[in-house]
Amino acid sequence: MQAYRLTVDKFLDHAAKWFGGAQVIGADAGEVVSRTGYAALRERSNRISGALLALGMRQGDRVGTLAWNSPHHFELYYAAMGVGLVCHTLNPRLTAAHLAAMIDEAQNRILAVAADLLPLAREVLPLCPSIEHVIVLDAPVPGMEMLSEARVWTLEALLEAHGAPCEWGDFDEEAPAGLCYTSGTTGSPKGVVYTHRSNYLHTLRALQADAVALTPSDTLLLAVPMFHANGWGLPFAAPAVGTKLVLPGRVIDGASLARLIRDERVTIAVGVQTVWLGLIDHLERTGETLPSLRRVLIGGSTCPEALLRRLEDRLGAEVQTSWGMTELSPIGTIAPPGTAIEARASGRPPMGLDLKLTDAEGVRLPQQRGVLGHLWVKGHSVLDGYYQAGGDALDTEGYFDTGDLAIIDAAGNLTIGGRSKDLIKSGGEWINPTEIETIVGAHPMVRHVAVIGRADDKWGERPVLIVEARGGEDLGDLIRMLRGRVADWWIPAEVVEIEAMPLAASGKIDKQRLRRDYAAGEIGAGLVRG
Repeated sequence: MQAYRLTVDKFLDHAAKWFGGAQVIGADAGEVVSRTGYAALRERSNRISGALLALGMRQGDRVGTLAWNSPHHFELYYAAMGVGLVCHTLNPRLTAAHLAAMIDEAQNRILAVAADLLPLAREVLPLCPSIEHVIVLDAPVPGMEMLSEARVWTLEALLEAHGAPCEWGDFDEEAPAGLCYTSGTTGSPKGVVYTHRSNYLHTLRALQADAVALTPSDTLLLAVPMFHANGWGLPFAAPAVGTKLVLPGRVIDGASLARLIRDERVTIAVGVQTVWLGLIDHLERTGETLPSLRRVLIGGSTCPEALLRRLEDRLGAEVQTSWGMTELSPIGTIAPPGTAIEARASGRPPMGLDLKLTDAEGVRLPQQRGVLGHLWVKGHSVLDGYYQAGGDALDTEGYFDTGDLAIIDAAGNLTIGGRSKDLIKSGGEWINPTEIETIVGAHPMVRHVAVIGRADDKWGERPVLIVEARGGEDLGDLIRMLRGRVADWWIPAEVVEIEAMPLAASGKIDKQRLRRDYAAGEIGAGLVRG
C-alpha cells in the first residue's frame, strides 16, 4: 500500500479540488460579511503558511489564536497546521493572567488576534515575552502598533509582504497539530495536544453515519467555539465532505442565529444547550419558523429530557445529544440520527473509542451494563498525557479516567451520572448532584440548575440547590418536586436563585466559580429548609 500521511491539510486540499465552489460564510450579528469558496480559502491559507515561515517559524512552533468563529480563524487553522506548526486556540473569555500563563507554558511565538479582542491582547502581551509577532485578523485598528514590543501586522499586510505558496504536509503524521486547554470548570486548566493522525481519525469518526454524518448537500452552522476542543472537530469534517460552512462570529444570540439559519438554509446546527435556549426563546417571542433545519447537535453538558422535547417541538428539528471532552478531541458518544428521544441518553461511541466502567479504585466492574461506575475511555483520539505534565494519564490497560460517573444501558447508550469530583459526602454517605439537577431541571420555569456542597459542622457537607429561573415560581416548589423521588437526606439544605448561571466557554456550568462565590457570600441567602 502507498505511504499516505494522515495530516489535516488533506481535508482542505480535498475540498478545494472537489468542492471548490462550496462556501465558507463569515457573519457578524446575523449579517453575512463574507463568502469564500473552499478553493479560494485554500489558496489564501497556503500563502499565509508561507508568510508564517517567512517570519522564522519552524515545525513544532506554536501559533496562538485569540479569535471567534470566522473565516480568518479557519484560515489560521490550516495555515499553521499545514506546515507543521501547532495551532494553540485560546479562550477569550478567560482572564489575561490565565491566558498569559497558557501562552507562557506553550512558548507561543506568534499571536493571531481578532480586532475586537485587542483590548484583551493589550493586557496579555506584556506578560508574554515569547511573543515575537502579533497578527490582527481584521482591518487595521488605531493604535494597534502600540500593542507590545512584538512586531504587529494585519493579516492582509502580512500576506502582501510575505505571502507565498508552500508545500503542505511535509512532516510525520504523529506531529502535533493543535493545543487546547481544558475548560477548568472543575479544576485548573490543563493542555491537551492533538496530533495530525489523531485529528484525521477523529474526523473520520465524526463523519460516520451514526455520528455527525455530514454530506455535501448539508449547510452546517458552527456555533460551538473554534477555540474549544477543535471546534468539536467540525472545521476538519466540513471541508472533508464539501459541506457549506456558516461561521457566525462573536454574536450568537437567538435573533442572529435565526436569521443565519433562515437565510443560508442551514440543515445542521451545532452548539451547546445555552445557545439553543436563546434561539427557542427568540422563536417563541416572534413566532418564526426554521423550515430548513433538520438536525441540531447538542453537547457541553447533560440536557434534561424536558428541554430536549421543547427544543424539538419548537425548532421542528431532530436533536442529537452527545458527550465528549477536550481530552477526547472531543467526541466521545453521540446519539445516532433517528434515535427515539426517550432512549437518547448521550448515545454510543463511534468506531475508534472504547469505554469501561470501574469502581472508585479503578478496578473494572464485573457488570458493565446497567450499573453506575467511573467512566474510562481508550481510543486513537484520546490523550495519553497532559502537555508539559510529565508521565502519562492512563491505567495499565491504556484507558483514561474521564472523571465522570456513568451508566451504559443494554443497547450500549451512555448516560453521564455527574462528575465524581462533584459528589457530596454528607454524614458519611454520597449524594449525586446530577440526580437532583435532572429532576429540578424538568420544571418548566427552571432555565439552569446546579447543586454544590457547602461545609456543615454536623454532616460534613450538605447540598445547596442553585437555580436560574425564568421567573415567577415558588422556590419551595423545587423542594416539593424532590420529595419521594430522592432520599430525604438528599434534599438540599438551601435553595438559591441567581440572575445568571456562570458558564464556561464550553457551555458547562462553572461549578468552581459557584463554589467560590457561595463561599465568599456573593450568592446565598436563599430559601433555607428548616
